[in-house]
Amino acid sequence: MPQNNNHWFVLVTKPRNEQKVESRLNDIGIQAYCPVRTELRQWSDRKKKIKVPLLPSMLLVKLPNNLRQTVFDIPYVRRYLYWQGQPAVVKEQEVEVLRKVSDQEFASVTLQKYTPGIKIDLKPLGILDATGTIKYVSGNQCCVVIDSLGYMLKFQLS
Repeated sequence: MPQNNNHWFVLVTKPRNEQKVESRLNDIGIQAYCPVRTELRQWSDRKKKIKVPLLPSMLLVKLPNNLRQTVFDIPYVRRYLYWQGQPAVVKEQEVEVLRKVSDQEFASVTLQKYTPGIKIDLKPLGILDATGTIKYVSGNQCCVVIDSLGYMLKFQLS
């Protein structure tokens, strides 16, 4: 693939504008990805499924390092996320994990009597060859850290 010089960078946006920025960047030819999950929200008169970003106020953009400034032409873009003094770069494999995670309907996942510190295999959820460590279990929620990525997932227990 000739895009070896392109990297996935983490772009910080104004809150609740992640999907607008993603759409505008894609419209001008910059590959952008905002991982989302579907959430059922209830109002007093109705229930509705809405898409909520997995990474609040952040999205991923894939472009060469020398073109990073072009994203600032889009409204609601704040800055790049930095890690140890350098722009944070996300590996292609990590983006694929985010794509798989965002496609899952986790409300249907059943976890049984797990306690913090136990390692679990996330392959049945379609998350590549990842394992996770249970961080905490509280009420009907379980928080799992994906060991190889350092990401944390929350599951609704059924």
